[in-house]
Amino acid sequence: MPLPNPGLAVIDTHAHLFDDRFAADLPAVLARAEAAGIERVVCLGIDAPSNRATLELARRFPLVAAAVGIQPNHVAEAAPGDWDEVVRLAESDPAVVAIGETGLDRYWDRTPFAEQEDYFARHIELARRLGKPFVIHCREAEADVLKMLRAEFDRHGPVRAVMHSFSGDAATAAACLEMGLYVSFAGMLTYKTADPLRAAARAVPLDRLLVETDCPYLAPVPHRGKRNEPGYVVHTAACLADVKGVGVDVIAAHTTRNARALFAGV
Repeated sequence: MPLPNPGLAVIDTHAHLFDDRFAADLPAVLARAEAAGIERVVCLGIDAPSNRATLELARRFPLVAAAVGIQPNHVAEAAPGDWDEVVRLAESDPAVVAIGETGLDRYWDRTPFAEQEDYFARHIELARRLGKPFVIHCREAEADVLKMLRAEFDRHGPVRAVMHSFSGDAATAAACLEMGLYVSFAGMLTYKTADPLRAAARAVPLDRLLVETDCPYLAPVPHRGKRNEPGYVVHTAACLADVKGVGVDVIAAHTTRNARALFAGV
């Protein structure tokens, strides 16, 4: 699979660089990312400690931008003041470019679904109030996510958000696009068994596409099974170019433009 030509700028729109798997070599990881043409990395918190760690990384490394939120599978373990801290950080820290990750998950049962819906609604309202985008985690909960997004769209108009690490079908992608969302693809787009996902990606217009790693998870081919890292997003971009029948420079240009349009300050 060809990689982007030197000089192309690509933005990894979803990473978890606070993960312990990066503790020993994060500066080297980010150096490799820059060498691969990665211009920015959006690092997303999933709970109170990782939100703080994400902001610290954004202060230490110019390559990193931050988002804060409580991921649905971590809602049940949130302490009473954790949500208030998300609000405070989002309101006051200029390094925060988005709210999340948030969303709904029926695959894991770590958080009662009603609590997930409550926190998803909180994130959506906060993002709207602050004029920031929000980042959606959706696992085996497409109908539920679309229901809440449709209610938001019907009340307030186009939804400024991204379906991260998209794994749904073309109909789900179309519904998101209709409401104004972006759709982001991660390393699983490159997997041999991902023909249905590639079919969905083929139908997403260039002006709504984003690419991400979701690192340290979902490493793309040819690194599948290893720790993922931001520099590997170029493989997903190259696969997406093949799917769309365009040059990888076209994917790099559009996804970078889209990331900058969605995430102010990236």
